[in-house]
Amino acid sequence: MNVTVIDPGATLGVLGGGQLGAMFATAARRLGYAVVVWDPDPEAPAHRLADFSLSRPFTDAAARQDFIRRVCAVTYEWENVPADLCEQLERDVPVRPSSRVLRVIQDRIEQKTFLQAHGLPVPAFHAISSPEELRRQTVLEHPLVCKTATAGYDGKGQWKIARAEDCAAVEEDLTRSLRPGSRWILEAWLPFERELSILVVRGMDGAVRTYPLVENVHEEGILRQSTVPANVPATVADQAAVMARSAVEALDGVGVFCVELFLMPDGRLLINEVAPRPHNSGHYSLDACTVSQFEQQVRALCGLPLGEVRLLSPTVMLNLIGDEILLATVSPAVQDLLREPGAVVHVYGKRAVRPKRKMGHISFLAATREAALSKVSVFRSRLARPHS
Repeated sequence: MNVTVIDPGATLGVLGGGQLGAMFATAARRLGYAVVVWDPDPEAPAHRLADFSLSRPFTDAAARQDFIRRVCAVTYEWENVPADLCEQLERDVPVRPSSRVLRVIQDRIEQKTFLQAHGLPVPAFHAISSPEELRRQTVLEHPLVCKTATAGYDGKGQWKIARAEDCAAVEEDLTRSLRPGSRWILEAWLPFERELSILVVRGMDGAVRTYPLVENVHEEGILRQSTVPANVPATVADQAAVMARSAVEALDGVGVFCVELFLMPDGRLLINEVAPRPHNSGHYSLDACTVSQFEQQVRALCGLPLGEVRLLSPTVMLNLIGDEILLATVSPAVQDLLREPGAVVHVYGKRAVRPKRKMGHISFLAATREAALSKVSVFRSRLARPHS
């Protein structure tokens, strides 16, 4: 297959300027590319790493034309960027992953339906288009979870419904946030054994690279820590890789994808969600792999050969949330942290510190998974103490 390669020296565009956009910009510039960041938030950290940045709304037609004039190809840092904008950009420059892929993935109902239609296992689900349907539905038994069909992240836009009596309160919440065209997806609440995820990179020529399987822990809907390699049998890791690759190939996606999975007590794997971009649970690749997920994003976008995905060291990645960032930026805590062998600190540069906001992360590398987990346990004991 003939692939048009975008060589270093060209200018790449990224929609979204959060930490993922900043990490993409860093990888792109290291490979010799210039970067244009478009994010309506002027305080977004990727703006400070860009060769040129736009902080106007995504609906601004003049900004769109300015953006197109400057870039040779476009990617995005999260799935809630407007698919209409990506479709418009595609008329002039490549957008990877494509707007078609984005439309499927950014609507949870469309995504689950697509995966199911391609024979990939997903949790039982049911779509509703009005809050009143919540109490009337008989397809799923309680407990279940209700999610907005679009948007929502880090636990936002999600409600657990333990029993039928809880529906009224959730219905009130849905009614308060009602917008034209609102839809929600109801899913069976699963007693899973482990939460897992795996990165899949697919190039323009169909080449695929699959990273090691990761084991994740969430707290209050927010990813707290990721451990690689996951503590599962090799057969489970192999099955996860096959499923994840099948999902990305079914989408005909080009770029970096993260497939989130549930491991059930009976050994079954179910796909929770697919993200069409680098993922928080893949940040370990920055420090523990030969080629990071962000460099792969650059390579896939530009039609370059994909890199190897060799894991150099077992690693646990721990997110720093809210004012926990003080432990990584204020002495004496930061000095103690930096003295720790194998601890690699990443500070995102977000100016406003807010509860439940991801402010940075630390990768703890060690000779074994158990040793890395021990390092995290010691550090997390500091999180339980007041910051001084």
